[in-house]
Amino acid sequence: MASKLVIVESPAKARTLNKILGRSYSVKASLGHVRDLPRASLGVDIDKGFIPKYVIPAAKKKIVGEIQKAASKASSIYLATDPDREGEAISWHLVQATKLDKDDRPVQRVVFHEITKDAVQEAFQSPRSIDMNLVNAQQARRILDRLVGYKLSPLLWRKVQRGLSAGRVQSVAVRMIVDREQEIQDFIPQEYWIIEVELAPLEEKKASFKARLFALADGTKLDIGSKDEADRVTADLEKAKYAVKTVVTKQVARQPAPPFITSTLQQEAWQKLHFTARRTMAIAQQLYEGLPLGKEGSVGLITYMRTDSTHVAASAISEAREFIGEKYGAKFLPPKPRSFARKVKWAQEAHEAIRPTKIYRQPEQLKPFLDPAQLKLYELIWKRMVASQMSATLYDTTNVEIEASNAKKQPQGYLLKASSSVVKFPGFMAVYSESRDEDERSESFVSLPKLRIGDKLIYLGTFPEQCFTQPPPRYTEATLIKALEQKGIGRPSTYAPILSTIQERDYVNKADGKFHPTELGITVNKILTAHFPKIVDPGFTAQMEEQLDEIAQGKYAWSAALQEFYPPFQDMLDKAWINLEKVSMTQVSEETCPKCGRPMVIKVGRFGKFLACSGYPDCKTTMPYIVKTGVSCPQCGGELVKRISKKKKVFYGCSKFPKCQFTVNRRPIAQPCPDCGNLLVQYRGDWAKCVACQRKVQLSEPEKQKEEVAL
Repeated sequence: MASKLVIVESPAKARTLNKILGRSYSVKASLGHVRDLPRASLGVDIDKGFIPKYVIPAAKKKIVGEIQKAASKASSIYLATDPDREGEAISWHLVQATKLDKDDRPVQRVVFHEITKDAVQEAFQSPRSIDMNLVNAQQARRILDRLVGYKLSPLLWRKVQRGLSAGRVQSVAVRMIVDREQEIQDFIPQEYWIIEVELAPLEEKKASFKARLFALADGTKLDIGSKDEADRVTADLEKAKYAVKTVVTKQVARQPAPPFITSTLQQEAWQKLHFTARRTMAIAQQLYEGLPLGKEGSVGLITYMRTDSTHVAASAISEAREFIGEKYGAKFLPPKPRSFARKVKWAQEAHEAIRPTKIYRQPEQLKPFLDPAQLKLYELIWKRMVASQMSATLYDTTNVEIEASNAKKQPQGYLLKASSSVVKFPGFMAVYSESRDEDERSESFVSLPKLRIGDKLIYLGTFPEQCFTQPPPRYTEATLIKALEQKGIGRPSTYAPILSTIQERDYVNKADGKFHPTELGITVNKILTAHFPKIVDPGFTAQMEEQLDEIAQGKYAWSAALQEFYPPFQDMLDKAWINLEKVSMTQVSEETCPKCGRPMVIKVGRFGKFLACSGYPDCKTTMPYIVKTGVSCPQCGGELVKRISKKKKVFYGCSKFPKCQFTVNRRPIAQPCPDCGNLLVQYRGDWAKCVACQRKVQLSEPEKQKEEVAL
C-alpha cells in the first residue's frame, strides 16, 4: 500500500514529524514558499481586479518536482505547514504549484500548535480543507506590499538615488523613529530640584533614613525650578523641626505576567538576553520544530512562536500546577488556575501562548543537548510559563509622611515622604521577574526604622540635587516592538522582518542598542510624509491591518480592500512624479582626492556613506567615510573612529586598523577613568563605564553635550 505524504516547510520539522508519525508516512519539506510574485515585474494585473501572477522560482523547481513525484506514489496527502496565515498560504501554493488537486486523491490540511505526539495525532484525526479566507488575507498583504514597494521604489530611485526602496509597514516604523529623533532634538530641558533630608528617630540616631520633599504642609505640590528657590527651601529645612505625620502600612500583591506572545517574547529576549527580534525568532523556530535530545530523538520543545494570544491549554495549566506543587510547595500555588485575556481586539484567541510542550522538561535537563542561545531562550520561555501559574509576590509596604515646621520662616511648613517595601512572600518571583523598559521609572524604596505617628525626628542633613527633565528615550528593539503592537501596526510574523529591513536599507542604525535614523532615512521619510501621508500614517496602517483581519475572518473581500486602497495611492504617486524635486544626497567634505587633488564628496551607497572624488567619471577614486571621536586608542594611541558593521550596527574602532584591532561597542568618552586612567565609554544616561576596571563615572556637562566630528 502506498504511503501517506505529509508536506511541511522545513527539514527540521520533517525530522520531528517522521519520528512521531512512523513508517506509514513520508514527510517532505518545501523549504518555505514554492511560488511567489516575480522579482523582475509587478506581477499584479491591476486592471483585472488585482489578480496576482505567481511564478515558481528557479531555485524551487527541483523541490516542486520532488514533491510531485512523491505525491504520485501516495495514497493521501496532508499539508502540515505552520498554523498561521502564511502557513495556510504556503499550503495553497503547494497545491497550485504541484497540481495536487487534479485527481481524486484526498489533499487535506492538518494544523497543530506544538509538535508533540498527542498534538500531531489529534490533528491527523481531524483534518480539514484549506481555509481560503486565511489564504486571501495573506494574498492581500503580499499584493499590498508589492504595490507599494514596486510603485514607490522607482520614484525614490529617480528623485533621490538608485537602490532605494520603500515598504508599506517598514516606512511607518522609520517614521516613528524619525519623529522620536525630532522630539529629542526639539526638547528643551526644564530645570528642577530634588531635595532630600536625612532624619533619624530620637532614640536611634544610627537608624537614619532619607525623606524626599514633595509638598507644602497643606498638601500643595511643591515644584522647585531654580537654585535660588532650592537654597531658600534648604535654609528653611535646616532650621525646621520634624515629626511623623502619617504612617500607612499595607500588604501589596504583585501578580505574575502572562505567558509569552510573539511581541513580549521579542521584547523580553532583548531586555534580558540582548537577542535581536530576528535572532529570537530564528532560535524559537528551532525550539518549535524540534531538536535532538539524545535517545529521545528530535523533540518539539515549545508551542508555535507566532501568536498574539495568551490562552493556554487546560492540560498545560494542569501540568504546570502539578509541577509547582511538587517543586515549590502548596504555598506557591494559587487556589485557582490563572487565565489571561488579551486586551486588544485583534488577538487570535484560537491560538496558544508560547510555552514549553512539557513543563517537566526543565532547562537544566536540556543543557547537554542545546547550544547556549537555545538554552537561554528555552529557559526564558519555561520560567515565564511556570511563573504565570504561581502565587503572587507579597510585599509589606510602609509609606510615611513627615511634617517639617518652622514658624518663623514658613508658617505652613513642608511635607516629606519616605517609603519602604519588604518582600514578605516571594511567590512567582522565586522563578522569574519581568523586565521593565528603560523609560518606566520605578519608585525607589529606602529601609525605614519603626516609626509611629507623632514621633519626633532628628535632623541630620539636607541633600539638594539639580536635575533636568529628559527627552523621550530613543527606541530599542523592545520598545519599538511594543509601540508597533500598541498602535496595531504589523502582526506576530512581521515584527522581526520590520526591524531587520529598516536597518538593511540603511534608514536607521543601532548605537548602544538604540535606533537612530540616518540622513537617508530622514530624507526618505520627509518625502513620504509630504507626498504619501496615508502610507506612513500609523492610524491608516493599523486600519489596513484590521481589514486584513476581517478578510481572514471572511467578513471582507480581499479584492475590495485592494480596490479601496489603490486609486488614492496611484493619485498620490502621479502627483509626486510631477511635484517632487530631485533631492541630492551628495555633500562636499574637507578631504581632497589623493590622486587628482579635487574635493572629495560624501555619497550614500548600498552599504552607507563613502567618499568619492568630485571629478567622477574622470577620476573614480573612493575612500571610506570616517567619523572621528577625538578619543585616543588605549592600545596604540591612534584615534578611535565610528564604524558600521555589515549588520548595520555601530561600533568604534582604531583608525590604524588592521594593524590595531581595538574595538568597543559604546561611544568612547574623552575624559579618562579617575581610578585607573583607562578608556571610558558611554554606559547609561549620564554615566560612563571604564573598559578596564568597570568603574562607573557620572559625565560632566561638556562630555554629555559633545558631538562627534565627521570628516
